Amino acid sequence: MEGISHEVCSLAGTLGLGKLIAIYDSNSISIDGDVQGWFTDDTAKRFEAYGWHVIHEIDGHDADAIKTALEQARAETNRPSLVICRTIIGYGAPNKQGKESSHGAALGDDEVQLAREQLGWKHPPFEIPQEYYAAWDATSKGVALESEWTVKYNNWKKAWPDLAVEFERRMRGELPDSWAETTATYQQTCADKAESVASRKASQNTLDAYGPILPELIGGSADLAGSNNTIWSGSKTNSADSPAGNYLYYGVREFGMTAINNGIALHGGFIPYGGTFLIFSDYARNAIRMSALMQQRNIYVLTHDSIGLGEDGPTHQAVEQAASLRLIPNLSVWRPCDTVETAVAWQHAIARREGPTALLLSRQNLEHQSRSAEQIADISRGGYVLVDSSREPELILIATGSEVELAVNVASRLNSQGHSIRVVSMPCTDLFDTRDADYRESVLPSTCSRRIAIEAGVKDCWYKYVGLKGKVLGMTTYGESAPAKDVFEHFGFTEARLMELIDSFTAN
Repeated sequence: MEGISHEVCSLAGTLGLGKLIAIYDSNSISIDGDVQGWFTDDTAKRFEAYGWHVIHEIDGHDADAIKTALEQARAETNRPSLVICRTIIGYGAPNKQGKESSHGAALGDDEVQLAREQLGWKHPPFEIPQEYYAAWDATSKGVALESEWTVKYNNWKKAWPDLAVEFERRMRGELPDSWAETTATYQQTCADKAESVASRKASQNTLDAYGPILPELIGGSADLAGSNNTIWSGSKTNSADSPAGNYLYYGVREFGMTAINNGIALHGGFIPYGGTFLIFSDYARNAIRMSALMQQRNIYVLTHDSIGLGEDGPTHQAVEQAASLRLIPNLSVWRPCDTVETAVAWQHAIARREGPTALLLSRQNLEHQSRSAEQIADISRGGYVLVDSSREPELILIATGSEVELAVNVASRLNSQGHSIRVVSMPCTDLFDTRDADYRESVLPSTCSRRIAIEAGVKDCWYKYVGLKGKVLGMTTYGESAPAKDVFEHFGFTEARLMELIDSFTAN
């Protein structure tokens, strides 16, 4: 019934996934009872419309009928197959079969005993007769098949040793030997070029730099390829006619894209990424959560990351999404401020094998920030000192993404006037939180309680960094419909408003 499941069913039909077989247990019962009160779809016609091969209702309690249907499904190589099995829920339990009471609750000892009698099962609990074990035991067949496969694989390795090494590296999820050099060189190139571009464009440029040494990279976008900038120079379209491509057009299917990429990650041998607007991460949220729960490497390219998407109205402006994604355990969230931080964010996302990463990227151009080689290295710590003075800080500004430029401009002006203002860029809060106490203290010294966090999103998550005496320049409402520049000014993301907050410390 759930609409999200049909996103992937529709795409599977379009892609002609002939190896996909789904068995539909059609018992007309859900937890609330007979589904006729809320579900009257013609499921067979719906899947036929998707382009599936549908094997109409068979007796789901007849093993031979199921076997025959599966053989028919395997013979269909150009379309996915749906096998519709008509069943009775709780089959064999005389008082509960066909009823919702057998759906989500135990039958109970009395009903279990009655079911045993009705089904003719005379063996005591947990006892499986040897003849049943023997009938289901495929160990010898499996051992023979594995032995045959091993011989073929070893012969293939001898014939293609270089290819075998690369294949085994990819299946282990390891990165190529040139990875460290490639990423370091490109990050320094970004620093030298000092380009001011949108971080979504910086993301695409990074894919162009890292992609050539990562044949396992497979990406796509939920109908926003040109906006997410997820297509790089080595992208080749994957379709029913060209299944060897490394780029999928998912259509308007944010959940389907994310769930499919979870499956690709679980399969192994690939590094999947998918793009959409940050606001639409809400549509994919439970699949994002599953990738975090399953500890799978899945990369989310989430562009148009704040109220900067002014012209499209408040419905498309991400306000609470960054904060809500940061609340998901084991999801690493990056909001880079320029090309260098974007390159580092991609480096971490690709190297991170224990969970997914969300890259929050801007539509508008972001000013390049000057850094030393040491500061570039410190980006990998999640948060670092970007601007400082020679004295202990009298005030600390913490910012991410497009708001780092605002913090740097104000701090640089005040420092030139004799003040001691520190700017901390914190593109990845979860990574910063894992650093040792000494490093975190060196970045955010407890001796400085005057702190202001700046991010064009909800404020709440920043108070753990600024403390009760600190302030947050953020959002308490949704956005407004206007050009991005006007929206930022309207909500006070300006040097004048930041100066007012700084001055308020003195006034207090």
